[in-house]
Amino acid sequence: MGRQADANAHVPLPIRDGVAPSYLWLDDNPTGGALAFLTGYFPDVGEALWRDRMARGEVVDAGGAVLGPDSVLKRGMRIWYYRELEAETPIPFEEQILFRDAHLLVVDKPHFLPMTPGGRFLHETLLVRLKNKTGLTQLTPIHRLDRETAGVVIFSHQEATRGAYQSLFQKRSVHKEYEALAAPLPALNFPLVHRSRMVEGNPFFRMQEVAGEPNSESVVDVIKPHGDAMLYRLQPHTGRKHQLRVHMAALGAPILNDAFYPVALPCKGDDFANPLKLLARAIGFDDPVTGQPRRFESQRAL
Repeated sequence: MGRQADANAHVPLPIRDGVAPSYLWLDDNPTGGALAFLTGYFPDVGEALWRDRMARGEVVDAGGAVLGPDSVLKRGMRIWYYRELEAETPIPFEEQILFRDAHLLVVDKPHFLPMTPGGRFLHETLLVRLKNKTGLTQLTPIHRLDRETAGVVIFSHQEATRGAYQSLFQKRSVHKEYEALAAPLPALNFPLVHRSRMVEGNPFFRMQEVAGEPNSESVVDVIKPHGDAMLYRLQPHTGRKHQLRVHMAALGAPILNDAFYPVALPCKGDDFANPLKLLARAIGFDDPVTGQPRRFESQRAL
């Protein structure tokens, strides 16, 4: 499939409604012209839609030259186009901007909202919403949250300093605190450290723990009872996909409303009334540009 341009790339098409154009590299020499190739490569799009995009001048090469149905394609070319969805389910929750300066945009993400375009989500993503709201075309997430998780997330909008902030996460110089609701674990002593080796599981979207050298670590502590559940404080010391969800399930207390762990439930669409009870409560770090200590906290509650 095509890839979306990153914020640093030179692109021949402008951002449209907050959406950056996508591109496709050609690994060989297709025959039959641009329309035949694109229709075959993206069979779900259909010939009529590709003809319409070409007529609008929205299918171009790396130099910005408009491609038509009969345009000859060659190995090494990059085709640029806009990804479009005919129908997109609205996410009925709003993000909140917590902080903005010349370098960073810090946002309180709601549950169910994806970070970036992909699959069945395009405009209903945090990145596209924020580009439309702020006009910051160079906006790029420094780290990510699962679609099902709410809370604090940090974006860069200044290319010159982006690497300095990205290195904080690469060096694990960021203190992250999460909160989760799950069943009580009276047989365990808190706080505790859970370490395990996590690898991709089955189905493909799940992770699993296996024997071997640990590559994930989380600190788990209790905050207070919450009805029949317990409110936990979770501090991930590594950043594996679904790490906190996997670790809580392994301890015997899956996070409430988790449709993936300990077992993947049949997909029934989003249940907006019952979000995953996981919140990225706070992020703290020493700012590599200003030298100031930073701490940002979510205003949401589980």
